[in-house]
Amino acid sequence: MMMHEEKPPLGPIEPGQLPVVKAPDAIWDSILASLDAGRVPERGGFRWWQFAAASSLLIGVIALWYSTRPQPPSWEVVRLDGSPSVGSKRVAETSRIAVGEWLQTDASSRASIKIGQAGTGEIGTVEVEPNSRIRLVVAKPNEHRLALARGEISAVVSAPPRLFFVDTPASTAVDLGCAYRMKTDESGSGLLRVTVGWVALEWKGRESLVPAGANCRTKSGAGPGTPYFSDASDTLQQALSAFDFDKGSSEAVRVVLSESRVRDTLTLWHLLSRVDPEERVRVFDRMVELTPLPDGVSRERVLDLDKDTLQHWRQELAWKW
Repeated sequence: MMMHEEKPPLGPIEPGQLPVVKAPDAIWDSILASLDAGRVPERGGFRWWQFAAASSLLIGVIALWYSTRPQPPSWEVVRLDGSPSVGSKRVAETSRIAVGEWLQTDASSRASIKIGQAGTGEIGTVEVEPNSRIRLVVAKPNEHRLALARGEISAVVSAPPRLFFVDTPASTAVDLGCAYRMKTDESGSGLLRVTVGWVALEWKGRESLVPAGANCRTKSGAGPGTPYFSDASDTLQQALSAFDFDKGSSEAVRVVLSESRVRDTLTLWHLLSRVDPEERVRVFDRMVELTPLPDGVSRERVLDLDKDTLQHWRQELAWKW
């Protein structure tokens, strides 16, 4: 059996000899919680009317910012028939289309877009035919650009060259001072008809120059085809389509050459840079048969596709187009 050792009784404790012991954190947490529960809010705190004044000031600043911020460029839209829409909003009589917005027409609606902004220089109009979808891409003083996703438009432009553009899935129509009709489907297959002036169709370095009275087809993956006049023979048009879009052989070129008139040198001039070198000689010889070679244009430079020579020859030929 173990015996407990008896401790000697504690003697009196002298002042200053008590040990300093830290109270547990839980005790202080309890005390602070009790104090907070019974605390009365001071009257000098943030008042409700101060919050209301600050809110009103903030609303005023936001309203001022919205009223003075620069508005995105937009063009006027006029309803011609039916119920065209800009975005999700129907056009009653007139509306506006901003950069990035789409104008859509259904089977029974038409609309007109004024190119440019009133007061700063409108340069023409674009009429949008039924079942079309077109977007305003750029509206700047030095560039006016639309994107025709599908459908048909008629454009009349009075402005310096290369100011107005229309993008399609297979080409970009570059205005050179003109009036024209253009249609395309969603794949990019379409047709350009120029009635006044000139239009350049461009796509990945390929360019077709289309004067008044001429047409040019486009196709997805191939871009613009070779221009031809509307009164060219059906045989020529079919052979040209085969050459442009169906991997036409030298036989297609032969048909085009045999069907060509003086006016069709427009087509032959474009073919010079699109046929194989062997075929280029045949195209050149046919052109010279149709119209004499002008001063400043030589056989060697044409067959070498000298840019300045070809441009000079085109300018001389244009008098017969």
